[in-house]
Amino acid sequence: APQKSSAKSLRVTIGEAFERLHRLLRERQKAMLEELEADTARTLTDIEQKIQRYSQQLRKVQEGSQILQERLAEADKHIFLAGVASLSERLKGKIHETNLTYEDFPTSKYMGPLQYTIWKSLFQDIHPVPAALTLDPGTAHHRLILSDDCTIVAYGNLHPQPLQDSPKRFDVEVSVLGSEAFGGGVHYWEVVVSEKTQWMIGLAHEAVTRKGSIQIQPSRGFYCIVMHDGNQYSACTEPWTRLNVKSKLEKVGVFLDYDKGLLIFYNADDMSWLYTFRERFPGKLCSYFSPGQSHANGKNVQPLRINTVRI
Repeated sequence: APQKSSAKSLRVTIGEAFERLHRLLRERQKAMLEELEADTARTLTDIEQKIQRYSQQLRKVQEGSQILQERLAEADKHIFLAGVASLSERLKGKIHETNLTYEDFPTSKYMGPLQYTIWKSLFQDIHPVPAALTLDPGTAHHRLILSDDCTIVAYGNLHPQPLQDSPKRFDVEVSVLGSEAFGGGVHYWEVVVSEKTQWMIGLAHEAVTRKGSIQIQPSRGFYCIVMHDGNQYSACTEPWTRLNVKSKLEKVGVFLDYDKGLLIFYNADDMSWLYTFRERFPGKLCSYFSPGQSHANGKNVQPLRINTVRI
């Protein structure tokens, strides 16, 4: 019975997710068609105005031609030529180039890569999308180097940075926490792990101990997955749970539904599932990152980078 009710609620969840997308698409379609109507009406008005101007100019020319014919009937050539000269002066500036073309119509707006255009506008309304998290420099181990915008962390083989020690800072584990603490809601972020041979990412309880050697496991307030030994992946459970990863991970997605007590890791390239922690979280959680130590032989020197998706 629990399986049945669980399957039923999952069906509802899937239905709601698709219905939201369908609704967004229908709204986009309606808005685009309305915009097309407005553009069409505006263009037609422009064309009508051009036709009116054209007609006025044509009337002026016809009047001029009438006068010419009357003058032609006059015998005296000198008078006739003088009349033509004064008439051409009068007509000057009356005839303007009037282009009755459709160039003013914004056709390109409704052509081009239309599906991509629609997808980009949909992206603004999809939730959650990869969040632009930042790292908290105050928690970073003194060997870690952070980018100016606090989205990239690397292990530095050079001399440790002369950072002020504080209870917030990791002193043995080469770790850093995200600057935002989550106490509820749904969150998702992505971490680029390309070319690394060691790393650990996930969540840590806000109040975890930062000092000394730490066991990274749920009972200590850490919910993480790890890459180790160059190409092995595990969830940091007690004992570790080996993950079935088919090809080397380039980008990891971390999804937190705090209120449901769910933390799910994905291969963010194809959104294939890696591991799920089901927990009752004890208070606020921060994102957790460890690029691991890099070695003099150039192994694991690549940084961890928070993937900010800009559409």
